[in-house]
This record gives sequence, C-alpha cells and structure tokens, in this order.
Amino acid sequence: MIVTVTPNPSIDRTLTLPTELVRGAVHRVRSVSSEPGGKGVNVARALTLAGLDTVAVLPAAEHDPIITALRASGVPFYAVPIEGAVRTNLTITESDGTTTKINEPGAVIDEQALAALSRAVLERAASARWVVLSGSLPPGMPDHWYADVVAELKAFDCKVAVDTSDAPLAALAAAFDRAAPDLIKPNSEELAGLAGVDAHALEDALVQGNPDPVVDAAHRLIERGARTVLATLGAAGAVLVNETGSWLATPPPITPRSTVGAGDSSLAGYVRADVGGAQAPQRLQMAVAYGSGAAALPGSALPSPAQIDLDDVAVTSIAPYPTSPARP
Repeated sequence: MIVTVTPNPSIDRTLTLPTELVRGAVHRVRSVSSEPGGKGVNVARALTLAGLDTVAVLPAAEHDPIITALRASGVPFYAVPIEGAVRTNLTITESDGTTTKINEPGAVIDEQALAALSRAVLERAASARWVVLSGSLPPGMPDHWYADVVAELKAFDCKVAVDTSDAPLAALAAAFDRAAPDLIKPNSEELAGLAGVDAHALEDALVQGNPDPVVDAAHRLIERGARTVLATLGAAGAVLVNETGSWLATPPPITPRSTVGAGDSSLAGYVRADVGGAQAPQRLQMAVAYGSGAAALPGSALPSPAQIDLDDVAVTSIAPYPTSPARP
C-alpha cells in the first residue's frame, strides 16, 4: 500500500482562458473544472488510476465537498475530522499553457487534529511500502511537522518521500541528521534555496545541456544526509541523484495545457516505478513521463497509464561528482 499525506488539501478549481490573461481586463472562460486536490491527493489520484493500492490521508470534515469529490473519483481516503472547511485553490490557464495559481491558506489545524493526523499516518505506516508527505502546511501546524513525522517513520519498514517548500522544507533539511527521507522532490527554486545557489542558473545550465550545477546542488543535500534527490525542472527535464550516481531525463516535446499537478504526477510516476521494481534510471524515466503527461492535459487532470509513453523520455547517466567551483 502507498499512503499519501496531504495536511493542506484543496478543491482545485481551474479556469481555462482562450487568450492571454491581462490584469484588470474582463475575460470569458472557455472551460471550468473542479477536482479534489492538494499535492498528496494528486499523487493518490494518479496512483489509483494506475491500479495501485493507495490511501490518501487528509484533514477534512465529514460533509466537506472534498470528501464527496474523493468518493466520486474512486480514491480511497481517511479523513481526520476538523472544524473548518477545506480551501479552494484557483488556477487560471492560458492558451499557451501558462498557469497562474491563487492558493488560499487552508483551514486552521488545532492541537487535537494535529495529533490525530500524526497518529493516522503512523497507524498506516506499518502496512505501507511508501509514505508520501506532500504540500504546504495549513495554519496551526508547526514548520517542523514533516521532520517530526519522518523521524517517527524511521521505526517502520517503509520508504518515505517528502515534497514541500518554504519553511517546512527548510525545517526538514535542518533535521536531515535525524529525519532524512528516502526521497525529496524539489523544483529548481527549492533546490537552489537549500543549496544556496541561483535557481535561474540551474535551469539555464540544464537547458544548455549542462546538468552539472543541478547535480552539484543535489549532492550538497546528499552530503547533509538526504538519500535521493529528484529535482524537477519543468520543460528542461529532471535530474535524479543518489549516493551511487546521477541521471538526466529529457522530456518529449509537448503542447502544454496546464502545469497543475505535473510535479505531483512526477512523484507518483517515481513511486509507481519503484513499487514495480525499477532501477534508478527507469524510476526517473517514469517520473518524467508522468510529469509530461500531466502537463499535456487540461485543468487538474492527471494521466492514466495509457497516456504515458516511456519511450519518449530519454535518460542519460551523468558523472556522479561534477567539477564545480570551490564551495564557500
């Protein structure tokens, strides 16, 4: 079983425009979609489409609209009861695939709900192959919650992935000595912030065919205790780094329609490949195939296995320790 944990779930409402978004203008919407969301929920949705035994753990009231949406989508879930309503996130996609997101802060999590959420995760870890902790933390949750849960999961025979940002990611990285997950999945800005480098420089180098700066930044995290780093850099591709090697995956050319859920799909693809016994290069290949598949779909739709083409994703091995300027 794969357990996904979404502390700050959402109803993802996506508006698709036929033209460019202009600030202050009146726009007529081409289409509207609404899906149960939040990063861990998206991972669970993609894995459920692939036929994997998955459960999404999240805080939500019994009659919240996200519960109705999860039931309709066929995603197994466990909801920790809370008083407030799950947030609604608004995404605006333009005709060229440009995506603008407006995210609400989320419902406040009190101490009782926080303890219940932690307990729900640990209770399911005993039968889990992976526990995937994803997304932002809502008001009321301490920045170190992910680090605390990862540390407690060390007692279980499961792999742990974390995909978060900002203060929760910084708190996790600061606790790598006691709470290093099996996988972290930063984007360029998150990787740059953790490694103390420039995000644009990482992306520009990869576009120019030089993955060494990305690999070097990821190795800084490996040296601090991280086990595997899956760095996703959008259309430029993705880089996977662990203690034994590093690999670059180049996505196929696609017509982007929406980037909503693309990173979550990449994480789902990685976990799906790992559960299937794939080695590191093939796990990266599946991750990028899933991310590209999601970006080619409208709104917050996620790809099914039939919409994934592994042969379109090129994977190359990189020297594990690139030559780089002396570190400060």
